[in-house]
Amino acid sequence: MNSQIQYHYSTDALAHVSGFTTSAAACDIRNKGNDRLDLCLIHSATPCTAAGVFTTNDVVAAPVTYCQDVLAEGTPIHGIICNSGNANACTGEQGDRDAEEMLMEAEQQTQSPEKSYLVCSTGRIGEVLPMDRMVPKIQECAQNLSAEPQNATDAAESILTSDTRPKTVRAEFTLDGEKVTIAGIAKGAGMIEPNMATMLAFVITDADVETSLLHKLITDATNQSFNRLTVDGDMSTNDAVLLLANGQSGKQISPDIPEGLQLFQEALNQICYDLAHKIVSDGERITKVVKIHTTGAPSDLAAEKVCRAVGNSLLVKTSWYGNDPNWGRLMDAAGYARVGLQMEKIDLHYDETPVLLQGKPQTQNRADWKSIVSGDSFTIHLDLNLGAGKSWILSTDLTEGYVDFNKSE
Repeated sequence: MNSQIQYHYSTDALAHVSGFTTSAAACDIRNKGNDRLDLCLIHSATPCTAAGVFTTNDVVAAPVTYCQDVLAEGTPIHGIICNSGNANACTGEQGDRDAEEMLMEAEQQTQSPEKSYLVCSTGRIGEVLPMDRMVPKIQECAQNLSAEPQNATDAAESILTSDTRPKTVRAEFTLDGEKVTIAGIAKGAGMIEPNMATMLAFVITDADVETSLLHKLITDATNQSFNRLTVDGDMSTNDAVLLLANGQSGKQISPDIPEGLQLFQEALNQICYDLAHKIVSDGERITKVVKIHTTGAPSDLAAEKVCRAVGNSLLVKTSWYGNDPNWGRLMDAAGYARVGLQMEKIDLHYDETPVLLQGKPQTQNRADWKSIVSGDSFTIHLDLNLGAGKSWILSTDLTEGYVDFNKSE
């Protein structure tokens, strides 16, 4: 990591970005009769430039459509409103009305202009939002907006669904004597598959960044982080990564200032990677995080296909759970990616220990293979020796606990 950038992992990350305030409330969206936080506001009195990356699923939740429409208009953004416990997906015209009411209520209560808020939802699909309970809580959130650390912690908690812990990070660097801060929160644990996962990530910064550059930066960062995850191979209807920049630091990020742009992009890339790693590490009932790194492919796309085939194979994932270094299952999965593998050219390693060299099993290392895959994290290095293509993803094992957890909602 660049020593010029400092990273911090406290749950109050959003509280450290100049000009932003947060709040959270409990609406009992899940109908559990408890006071679990399930609604949050992130607000900037100063107008922000904004950019987002969204799910590529054909079935898209109403909030995703609204965010895309608002961002396409290019109006200044003042905040994000988000609920958990209900995805507002597959809810028809009522879902559209509810998403619009959420953002309009947030705008009115924060005295922000029309179409200056983004709206997100996450949770169960096919259920109508309990707007009768949510509207008063939106008003409460607006009244309680603050830069207090506890408010930021509550906001990070409020967006969680099956997560076991909040996911937060912030980065700081100095540019011409002035501090620039970027901070992010995320949620995600199940229905996780590249492009993008059942996940939300909200990143805010006090830097001054023009909209088109902001979109390029968050797209590049997402492609190196959130789009390289898989827990169970299922893509969601609600995925969104949003980035807001309010310019409160007074420091402009621009191609005309190469040092500042480099620092900002590096910090943003690391924040997104850290949040992505926290998501996959908190996968539903997992016991292992596995990095699959494929090199020597005919192209980067071919390498990615191999990574995804291996990372999503149920046979491979269950063998990891059983601490079984079953490289045969792994090679089978790599083969059905159909990128032209030639077995006699393949080198395979678990961490740094050879498994195959030029396609020949290194069985003298069997005990080391077992030891490596028995750990809670390891890397699979697969060199196809066919070209210069390379890619990687983060995956997990698949457990009885995952099946039990997901057999019913």
